[in-house]
Amino acid sequence: MAKLRVTILGATGMIGQHFIHHLENHPWFDVEAVAASNRSVGMRYGDAMRTVHIERVPKEIAELKVCPIDPKAVGDVDVAFSALPAEVAGKIEEDFAKAGITVISTARSHRMDSDVPILIPEINADHISLIDEQHKRRGWEGAIVTEPNCTAAALVMPLKPIHEGFGIESVIMSSMQAVSGAGYPGVASLDIIDNVLPFIKDEEEKVEAETLKILGNPKRPAEFKISASCHRVPVLDGHTEAVFVGTKKAVEVDEVISVMNEFRGEPQELKLPSAPEQPIVVRSESDRPQPRLDRMTGKGMSVVVGRVRKDPVLNGIKFIVVGHNTIRGGAGNSVLSAELLKIKGYL
Repeated sequence: MAKLRVTILGATGMIGQHFIHHLENHPWFDVEAVAASNRSVGMRYGDAMRTVHIERVPKEIAELKVCPIDPKAVGDVDVAFSALPAEVAGKIEEDFAKAGITVISTARSHRMDSDVPILIPEINADHISLIDEQHKRRGWEGAIVTEPNCTAAALVMPLKPIHEGFGIESVIMSSMQAVSGAGYPGVASLDIIDNVLPFIKDEEEKVEAETLKILGNPKRPAEFKISASCHRVPVLDGHTEAVFVGTKKAVEVDEVISVMNEFRGEPQELKLPSAPEQPIVVRSESDRPQPRLDRMTGKGMSVVVGRVRKDPVLNGIKFIVVGHNTIRGGAGNSVLSAELLKIKGYL
């Protein structure tokens, strides 16, 4: 099988480096071009980037010259993985889609567009159908597919089997979010060391809106109530979330643990290369999950749930979940989305 040609937009940044790592030796994709801002254009990639989250750059990638973030400059590629900041991503990603390239974006710019899916392959693979609507409405041959906010990415995974099995009336979530979620250089050290920051701009609104879109059908968001409170803590990687769920049907702890452990999606059925064997791992220890110990479960693609117990206030269930924000909530989920698009005939 011939490999598809891909480019990484914003390749020198932290998420761009994660894409390099996840695409190294990938059986279906080859990185043919790396694109970044003007200050890096023309430089050897290995010289242009500052290593933040990967130990080494593959030699063949390090030797690539950084090209401008332009469809003509990256050449004949099938997929563009976008790690661009939201401030500039919107129009650039549209330009790539108009040029016939499928863009898979970690930016928020197009997430809430009615014809653009926020895709978590295990959760809402059927939302791929929105690509057909994009083609009809916008008249372009390419497409834009987005990845969720990294906090929502961890939250919706355990909510999915609860929603399917018992119905959801309401969700309250309080997050403890890693500093890498702020990008590089992130939060100033004097602000975060020995401290907790109780506000992350626009985060709560994004989590609430995106969770409902992801868990709804392609045309209509889910209709339960959701309230989020988001906080930054001095952890490098891995968002921890305390989740309280009011259910439509009465639930028992053992039932919830069972549906989470048994949950599988299309990536597992199709045995996609980046799919974890078990997308939700439930631990029984009283002091787990912890980001330092559990964030790399399933190579960072599984979320880990613990402390599952009854909630007497919402008449439902409560638990803790940990998810790797730059892998499942970033580059890893994007690569998995591309694999699903390929197997479904969209690439």
